[in-house]
Amino acid sequence: MPKQKRPASSAVLTDKVTELILHDIQTGLLAPGAWLKQIDLQQHYHCGRPEVRRALDRLAQKRLVAHVPNRGYHVYRPDGRQEGEVAEIRILLETGVAGRIADSATAADIALLEQLAAEFVRLVADGTTLELYEANLAFHHHLLSLCGNQELVALVAEIRQRTSAAPVHQWTTRARIEQSAREHDEMIEAVRQGDGTRLGAVLARHIRQQDR
Repeated sequence: MPKQKRPASSAVLTDKVTELILHDIQTGLLAPGAWLKQIDLQQHYHCGRPEVRRALDRLAQKRLVAHVPNRGYHVYRPDGRQEGEVAEIRILLETGVAGRIADSATAADIALLEQLAAEFVRLVADGTTLELYEANLAFHHHLLSLCGNQELVALVAEIRQRTSAAPVHQWTTRARIEQSAREHDEMIEAVRQGDGTRLGAVLARHIRQQDR
């Protein structure tokens, strides 16, 4: 007789549900402020109440979900102050290693950045919002990884989660998306020229989402 599959442990299921809820928050399927009814989450993610509760508690510790006593959980809605302060932290960290990125990037690194930037541009016309969002993350992850400090890369990824990273909030207009694409090209050119000062300036403007 074929062996029956052993059921996944509660801890494994909790990890899976946590990642699924996190993904849906970051991609905008669960919008900031949305109430998270546990029975709905159980049915949607095909799991039990204990796994949902533990997953929500984990996300609450990361400030992605808020717990209101006697009312339940909802997706955290950051205020303008917090978004501004998180942006400033990212600017300090990412511009702080801009010189190292510009100095250490190889021809192969630049070629991959160009490939990732081109994919972002392609998706502006032909892709979904989620695909565009993920392409943008891929570009920035590779760029930042060139600093050689993986702990810093992981820290920035964690910090990004403290405010709404949903695509619908990241780019409010088509013009802003197209400007982001141009800024990607500016970053690549700064890296190609070995100009860390210019790279830092473009990164700061990009993170603040400033229009020129």
